[in-house]
Amino acid sequence: MSETELYSFPVRVYFQDTDAGGVVYHANYANFMERARTEWLREVYGYNHAGMMRELGVAFVVRSMKLDYLRPAVLDDLLAVTVTLKEVGRSRVTIHQTVWRGEERLVEGELHLVCVAMANFRPVTVPDVLRSQWKD
Repeated sequence: MSETELYSFPVRVYFQDTDAGGVVYHANYANFMERARTEWLREVYGYNHAGMMRELGVAFVVRSMKLDYLRPAVLDDLLAVTVTLKEVGRSRVTIHQTVWRGEERLVEGELHLVCVAMANFRPVTVPDVLRSQWKD
């Protein structure tokens, strides 16, 4: 499977996102990325988390996340958080995300998500309705 087109989600840095020095606290980048993935799924594929849980009986959970912090974001920055689907396995999905401030790359991440059944949180096959949309 080849990469899907890039999706971009805007995020403004608020006071609550920063440490005492006005710099974005490192864990908040994971929150920014979660918001971007959620909106990517909703806007591009027409699914939200509640709908997937209710209609398909599944959810995607983060199995692993590797983040590289390149430059800091600060209070009131307008960021763009991108999402690129890299690979879809039987139950695993690999996503690449980047946080940008204009043309400046701040954080890069590779995430492995696992599709799990809501009944027992065990890995299950990615539903065909999503897999068919994620194919070339």
